[in-house]
Amino acid sequence: MHSIVNTEQAAAWNGAEGAHWADHQDDYDAVNAGFNAPLLAAAAIGAHDRVLDIGCGNGQVTRLAALRAARGGALGVDLSAPILERARATARREGVGNAEFVRGDAQVHPFEAAGFDVAVSRFGVMFFADPVAAFRNVHRALRPGGRLAFLSLQPVERNEVGTVLAALAGPRAAGPPDDGLSRAGAFSLADPARTQSLLADAGLRAVSVAPVEAAQTWGPDAPAAAAFLAGWGPVRTLLAAQPSAEAARELLQEALAPYATPDGVRLTGAAWLVTATA
Repeated sequence: MHSIVNTEQAAAWNGAEGAHWADHQDDYDAVNAGFNAPLLAAAAIGAHDRVLDIGCGNGQVTRLAALRAARGGALGVDLSAPILERARATARREGVGNAEFVRGDAQVHPFEAAGFDVAVSRFGVMFFADPVAAFRNVHRALRPGGRLAFLSLQPVERNEVGTVLAALAGPRAAGPPDDGLSRAGAFSLADPARTQSLLADAGLRAVSVAPVEAAQTWGPDAPAAAAFLAGWGPVRTLLAAQPSAEAARELLQEALAPYATPDGVRLTGAAWLVTATA
């Protein structure tokens, strides 16, 4: 492992947040897998391509990219040791031999210069301490003409999970909770103009930002979805502010109940699909 400069995120993803993602690999993939098809279509991965997956998490996108790059390969990079352990084990179990994983900080990791044809990310690029430096480092890793394609969240109020967060936040605001969730962390790239500016400052060109939506399955029923969501970082923060943990869990379950379907608790997620060229 090389140096880590994003120490705050490294602590979170090697602590409770990373443990929850590793322990709930299938659950998080059920939440986010609906976005795989548009992301991979935009990446246009060829059989001989070398693919970089930024903030790869449990590695589902890395493995899918590796399968498309059958004569090339895919490298997943992430800050989280427990998540990467799960990613490696899943790749071995599925027999995806051309997917590799490394622990590192994409902002400073010494990627091979011009060593990749494509860089992708499914919601892994919103947590950089210095986004311009990070995207500049990814740019350096791409060959001239190489492609970047990633997903970032639209504002919290455009995601139906934002309705759940607002319910937990209580009457403090009529819209999304006022605890900074919409301005930092997972929603830090919610403003397309800011994203375009960051990528331009990193030297990338032909930047495009398009809206995409997908159904997100948070659990088979409201009680199961509430139990799962209670461990997700933003929800943990809101639950901790409630006077009673039991009452907060009931409030969360009530907020999820309207989204229960025969196919599970389905909330619509809204993201930006961002593409650029090195």
